[in-house]
Amino acid sequence: MRKGVVLAALLTGVVALAGCGSDKQPEVPAKAPSGPRMTVAMSDAPDWQSVSAQVTTRDQAQVLARIPGILSSLSVRAGDSVRRGQAIGRITDTQLGFQASAYGAQAAAAGAQASQAKAELDRVRFLYQNGVYAKARLEQVEAAANAAGAQVQAARAQQSSVNAMAGQGAVVAPSDGRVLRADVPAGAPVTPGMVIAVVTSGPVLLRLDLPEGLAAKVLPGAKVQVDGLANEGTVTRVYPAVQAGQVSADVAVPGLDARLIDRRMSARVAAGTHHAMLVPKQFVTTRFGLDTVTVVAHDGTAMRVPVQTAPAQGGNIEILSGVNVGDTLAGGGQ
Repeated sequence: MRKGVVLAALLTGVVALAGCGSDKQPEVPAKAPSGPRMTVAMSDAPDWQSVSAQVTTRDQAQVLARIPGILSSLSVRAGDSVRRGQAIGRITDTQLGFQASAYGAQAAAAGAQASQAKAELDRVRFLYQNGVYAKARLEQVEAAANAAGAQVQAARAQQSSVNAMAGQGAVVAPSDGRVLRADVPAGAPVTPGMVIAVVTSGPVLLRLDLPEGLAAKVLPGAKVQVDGLANEGTVTRVYPAVQAGQVSADVAVPGLDARLIDRRMSARVAAGTHHAMLVPKQFVTTRFGLDTVTVVAHDGTAMRVPVQTAPAQGGNIEILSGVNVGDTLAGGGQ
């Protein structure tokens, strides 16, 4: 009898449990969020290549010594601003002073001889007119007077030449800009053609060092992205010469800092294009370092899918893997 009661109780519990299980609701699929949608398609994207770059100016003017001597003064240092034609130093050659004095003495002596020859000419001409001297004597004195005058002109020309050479001892800035280097100290001996200082010339720009295999793909007008700068640059010139396997290219970048000339920077240049899946940034969500997109199925359900991305320009992100062409993405909420 007791066994029957226990069996009935067990059956009652099983029925009750079965009744509880029948109340479970069916699982509802997730609905796609409201917001903008797009269909993934292929488009042309720039092929970015990493290159090294250097902040520089379009030209760099060298301040050269024009005469030999001693650099007696240099009034500028690296970083100073200069104007075109500004005297920034002086070279002194003591020999020029001695030569100028010697030529000055020669000019004075020649002038005295010329004065004496002119007085003799006036005397002989008077006597010739009065029939004392023959014409041959007059011509002889005239030739001597002309020779004395020529000696005066030659001595004065030599003196002017020495003075002009001494004037070339002024060290003058060749252009407006800033002094990059001024390595020769005052008091040092210099020779003609020796570089005393280097001055920037022209606008500030970014100069790329391109591998020669990449140079053919980079054309004027190509976009350039620089690490640490918000503005993009544009290639303005590609130099035709190859030096040590590198080709130089000039890039105009708005707002480029001109305080650190010769600063090295990392850059990326657009060298051609490639097919890519580009989507606006609002369709990609980053959480805990993982990029995901919301893929909408044909029945309206949505599923979050992890993707591999790469940066792109124009507010877009390039999707490398995770979705296929033709997939519908939902944005603005997930």
